[in-house]
Amino acid sequence: MGTENSLLNKAWETLENTIIYYYDNPVGTVAASDPSVESLNYDQCFIRDFVSSALVFLIKGKTDIVRNFLQQTLKLQIKERQLDFLEVGRGLMPASFKVVHEKGEEYLIGDFGDRAIGRVTPVDSCLWWLFVLRAYVKATGQSSLAHQPDFQKGIRLIMELCLVARFDMYPTILVPDGACMIDRRMGIDGHPLEIQTLFYYALRTAKELLLPNQENAYINQAVEKRLKPLANHLQQHYWLDLDRLTEIYRYKGEEYGESALNQFNIYSDSIPYDALSRWLTETGGYFAGNLGPSQLDCRFFSLGNLMAVLSGLTTEKQAQELMNLIEDRWEDLIGTMPMKICFPALKGRDWEMLTGCDPKNRPWSYHNGGNWPVLLWMLTAAALQSDRPNIASQAIDIAAKRLPAEEWPEYYDGKNGRLLGKEARKYQTWTIAGFLLAIELQENPQYLSWIIC
Repeated sequence: MGTENSLLNKAWETLENTIIYYYDNPVGTVAASDPSVESLNYDQCFIRDFVSSALVFLIKGKTDIVRNFLQQTLKLQIKERQLDFLEVGRGLMPASFKVVHEKGEEYLIGDFGDRAIGRVTPVDSCLWWLFVLRAYVKATGQSSLAHQPDFQKGIRLIMELCLVARFDMYPTILVPDGACMIDRRMGIDGHPLEIQTLFYYALRTAKELLLPNQENAYINQAVEKRLKPLANHLQQHYWLDLDRLTEIYRYKGEEYGESALNQFNIYSDSIPYDALSRWLTETGGYFAGNLGPSQLDCRFFSLGNLMAVLSGLTTEKQAQELMNLIEDRWEDLIGTMPMKICFPALKGRDWEMLTGCDPKNRPWSYHNGGNWPVLLWMLTAAALQSDRPNIASQAIDIAAKRLPAEEWPEYYDGKNGRLLGKEARKYQTWTIAGFLLAIELQENPQYLSWIIC
């Protein structure tokens, strides 16, 4: 017990040392503090990275850093339409920000993708910002911050950005490749599961936090109208189990009209039935990674599936089947470090075409099948919410044996996550925070109410 407490205290101390200050006020945490390599943009605070840190700080009663983070990032949000139509849309949040010191002054600079590798605009930042705001309200028991006029406008702008009229017939959000946690080209452009589950969570958050006044009336109505069609679409068309796989296998192509069963014109030859029918278990199921015309991406994407549980998108049966699949395919999805970001990895010609021959995304590395410790807290939360605490405890035990000894790496490589990531940073902040958060959730499940919709 003494050793365990010492480990946790050291991890907490390391997390505190990552805090970024703006005019002496804490506003976020750096992405990583690895002293052995050049910082590049790892000295910035990424909105998605800060989520696990924010939850840990809220649990520890350090609400000021989370409040400051929410206020300062809201100021960076794009508020006005640009006349040249070449700027990012209103409501967008930056992927990251940093504090710049110049001539005795301090100011914040946000990166909206204009400096990122691949120049990809972050779609998920505004959705994660809403996640943190809801957690802050739940943790403090106070809605006053979210009800301030600037916060109400910020929520409206995010919803307007997500609900804007577009060239699309689906209730999901159409986004480019690399616009979420998987921020490199991985063939997830279109309607990737991660963004859709975050979108569903954001809609439910907006429904909770937007005041029922005239100013919000239009957005409140739009949110209410989108929630059910989005849930039905994902539950019906994205869910895969053996029954659903058999149904798709027997699809007829080129169907026309409202009565068509094969609405997306998916051809059987495009589905890896042999491998998938052997990998899917009798009692398991999961949400497919993407769906579009003649396309069903059958890869397992962890963040999207776990967020489906946390957002309340899954039915009780689906949540249990997802946990069954994780248990039954433990070596594939958990391995020696929870948890694999996607399975299986892209290989051969698929890797060449879909990643652009990205060497960092070689098979079973980084975003192409690497293992990411930050997913531990989501796995823990989803397992506890599904009343499967054994999954959470086993995963935490695996992580505890390696993460502190290997200095909190960013990610792991190899089919079972045995190798330290080829280019992984050490002292990765969301790895540390994710581990601390998983333990806190395991020991104090009441904190789940801050996370679960």
